[in-house]
Amino acid sequence: MNKHDSLLSVANLSIRFSHDGKAMPRSAVNHVSFYINPGEVFALVGESGSGKSVTALSILRLLPEAALVESGSIQFGEQDQKDIFALSEISMRQIRGRQISMIFQEPMTSLNPVMTVGEQIIEVLTLHFDMRTSLAKHRAIELLDSVGIPEPKKRVAWYPHQLSGGMKQRVMIAMALACEPKLLIADEPTTALDVTIQMQILELIKSLQKERNLSILLITHDLSVVAKMANRVAVMRSGEILEQAAAEDFFKAPKHPYSQQLLNSVLTRREISSVSQIPPEGANLLEVENLKVYFPVRKGLFRRVVDHVKAVDDISLQIEDAKTLALVGESGSGKTTVANSLVRLLEPTTGKIKFKGEDRLSLTKKQLKQHRRDIQIIFQDPYSSLNPRMRVGEIIEEGMQALGIEKSHIKRQERIDKILKQVELNIDKKSRFPHELSGGERQRVAIARALAVKPKLIICDEPTSALDLSIRSQILDLLRKLQRKEGLTYLLITHDMSVVGNFADRVAVMYQGKIVEQGTVAEIFDKPQKAYTQALLSSVLTVPAQ
Repeated sequence: MNKHDSLLSVANLSIRFSHDGKAMPRSAVNHVSFYINPGEVFALVGESGSGKSVTALSILRLLPEAALVESGSIQFGEQDQKDIFALSEISMRQIRGRQISMIFQEPMTSLNPVMTVGEQIIEVLTLHFDMRTSLAKHRAIELLDSVGIPEPKKRVAWYPHQLSGGMKQRVMIAMALACEPKLLIADEPTTALDVTIQMQILELIKSLQKERNLSILLITHDLSVVAKMANRVAVMRSGEILEQAAAEDFFKAPKHPYSQQLLNSVLTRREISSVSQIPPEGANLLEVENLKVYFPVRKGLFRRVVDHVKAVDDISLQIEDAKTLALVGESGSGKTTVANSLVRLLEPTTGKIKFKGEDRLSLTKKQLKQHRRDIQIIFQDPYSSLNPRMRVGEIIEEGMQALGIEKSHIKRQERIDKILKQVELNIDKKSRFPHELSGGERQRVAIARALAVKPKLIICDEPTSALDLSIRSQILDLLRKLQRKEGLTYLLITHDMSVVGNFADRVAVMYQGKIVEQGTVAEIFDKPQKAYTQALLSSVLTVPAQ
């Protein structure tokens, strides 16, 4: 099958945005051409800002007013192909949802919070098929059942906030497939999900695609997802397609240097499994003993405590000096609650936290100030963790001033310059605001801010999950370099086991507030004892070894 048999054909597409009535100097999409055959999964791969989503939105003619289509055509249809750009808006409404559907990255922002999930599916069915409400509700229940939602008759009346992230994404898939479209555009459909839920959603999409002979345009920056799902691949960068190939050929021998760079940023399962040997034992910098963090559940007029949510339930762990412990588990397992307890942003219910043998839970306010200097946190989303009204230099200096690092302004500026070089940023970035930096640069600023107060332990709370694949690899490499040079100790909090293999010395697996398994990376990856650990490892998506 070739492009002459295609369901969708994009030819020479160029799109440019304007600002204040003036065209931007560079096209967001530049002479892009590709085709998708019936029943085929075509992956459009690239980092944030490469033009993937703009290309996808142009297929549905959902581009913002500031976007100008400079050239190109989009043909859609199995036999009698239609030019998408030549259709009237009324004709496009017959195509959107009914023939081409889209699944977005973040289901919570895509679902209406004031309508039940059933009402939202019913709305799609009545709009496109003029179906009676009672019949549409019956069909909505069937759709929820088909995407694996348990008790669909009950959950059809639930609101989005009552569902987990994975369940919300299943609802989005049900809505997208309600009208039985020929083409499904999946825009980063699993990026916002935990790794085990990600695997479930991908398996679901794959099974539905085969069952319905559905064509899929898969938009992603994750090559491991491409390896599992795609028949053909196109790599996009700066608005241009650099390479197109069958998936098997692409993973065996990528031709473009950028494609090779992307593949080199991905760990294979073989590399993960064999990378770490048993590390030599050293002195413990941090010891946590029988830590509990319970949140009271209050009910009634007098708000009496009737129960507790056991966010962290009697855990113990140790981190050796200048080593890395990875605390892994899904969202809601209690990982971040542990981190917040270590820096006393949350007060533990009971337990001990010893730093260099000293009990940190008995500290006075004055002593606690020194404790906050010893332990710093790098957060998941660098944009939301940096003050948008402050320049980079001010962001780094703020902590130094608060914790008494370098008394004079000149000395602080000298230290900021030194640290910016350490995190591989130009000194001129000091005068920039966070919004003027890329995601990777912002995370480097967050690392610089943590380093500025001379900590001994840095808690890395999902430090790369908001970043593109190649940037993720650069940030992990930087953290490793800093650890070797400065003798830093890390607590790495993550749900992604693929990050752990080349980074950590030991692993603690957390589930529902408890640590279910601990050991060296080699022990956990090669001989996991618990069923939950085995499930986490089996959910790690990998690319074929070249």
